[in-house]
Amino acid sequence: MLFDNTKRAFQLKSNYDLKKAFIIFKLISSKRLVSIGSRLVYFLNKLNLSINFLFKETVFKQFCAGINKQETLDIVEKLSISNIHSYVHYAAENIKTEEDLDLSLKQILSSFAFSKLNKNISFVVFKPTSLGFSDIYQKHSLNKHLNSIEKESFNKIKYRFEVCCKKAKDLKVKLLIDAEESWIQDSIDNLTESLMEKYNKKNVIVYTTIQMYRKDRYDYLINLHKKALIKKFKIGVKLVRGAYIEKEFNRSRLLGYENPIYSNKKETDKSFNKAVNFILKRLQVFSLFLATHNEKSIYNVIKFMSKNNISKKREIYFSQLYGMGDNITFNLSHLNYKVVKYLPYGPIKDVIPYLIRRAEENTSVSGQTSREMELIKKEIKRRK
Repeated sequence: MLFDNTKRAFQLKSNYDLKKAFIIFKLISSKRLVSIGSRLVYFLNKLNLSINFLFKETVFKQFCAGINKQETLDIVEKLSISNIHSYVHYAAENIKTEEDLDLSLKQILSSFAFSKLNKNISFVVFKPTSLGFSDIYQKHSLNKHLNSIEKESFNKIKYRFEVCCKKAKDLKVKLLIDAEESWIQDSIDNLTESLMEKYNKKNVIVYTTIQMYRKDRYDYLINLHKKALIKKFKIGVKLVRGAYIEKEFNRSRLLGYENPIYSNKKETDKSFNKAVNFILKRLQVFSLFLATHNEKSIYNVIKFMSKNNISKKREIYFSQLYGMGDNITFNLSHLNYKVVKYLPYGPIKDVIPYLIRRAEENTSVSGQTSREMELIKKEIKRRK
């Protein structure tokens, strides 16, 4: 099987790295441990107690590429030897003031500078909530009246989005705009669509992110395609299953509305694969960025490409998170598919919310951590 070659998958990891990774995945496979650990970390943070020693050589090193630019570029170089491209993200998520948002914009723009330093960085990404407040997105999504202060805040969001897109165009780098929770996503969709219409006339520069665990997203994809045909622009799509399972469920139950996401993995997988097929049949309009660790979904794309003589040079990208899915990343790149690894970076204290979110998401994804542990065990056994 293509993704079972662990020698190739873990070529950059020492025996010590593999054993440590196994322990980390074992720990984060427990919801109880992740929940207790998250609360403890936030508590220690509030007391201004340093927790770097807990993270530096464990979770941070597993899921983050470095503290600063140079450490991250070192990882980029190592991956490039195996024909793997990267996209970098300053992963701080603790945004509280307009000044924090402006600082976050500067950090995102500094991520673009990475692409100047290394030709293997062809994408930049940002989270919309790193450039604007959730409550502003939510009110705008609901078409509620914004007061003068809120209007000013929303105009700053539009400005920050625009600055990033212009920078991407100037540097010939592709920009991925992440998805957020369902109750703020409509506003983000509107902003992103207007930017795709502006910047994606000839080539795809701006990518929207569509979470296919949402029941309404396939219809959204169809309507987006119709808009693109009418307004004559191309669509960049980062396709994911979804990252906020627990939050979506808890909020819908608390406020008494129907959960907007599918109740089981089977339905989500069906929705995801349906969207992939829709896009693959319309590559004259779409550029596809497939962000998934699901091996079956990737096999389906590879088979489709082979059956329909779709060149590996077309804009179809496969992406996995740093520290996970190396069996997919390295084995796909070996066959010359376009593979892009997601590399978050930043000071440990600033990226702790990202690391906690990553751990919480892993406990929600059935089978992912057990698959990682199975592959690590196989490689440790092979090396012996």
